[in-house]
Amino acid sequence: MQSPWWEDYAIKDRYLCNDKGTLLLERNQSQASLITGRFRRTFFRQNTSEPDLRYSSDGMDLILRGDELTLEQLPMRMQCQRVDQV
Repeated sequence: MQSPWWEDYAIKDRYLCNDKGTLLLERNQSQASLITGRFRRTFFRQNTSEPDLRYSSDGMDLILRGDELTLEQLPMRMQCQRVDQV
């Protein structure tokens, strides 16, 4: 599954999340789309003073630091590692 062309996600990366499998993250300056199988969730960019990129959606945070992706919905936290650019 991919996002529709009109959402214009310029950056597409694939991540490996522990034993949970892989996911696709498509993003631009204002939002991100997290895709795994047939499931897709849209996140919106948060303006923070942190050096990492942060997106949020309905109580779940998506944090990008270099090649590492963290999904947080406390108390749950999942770490993922970038495996390639799509």
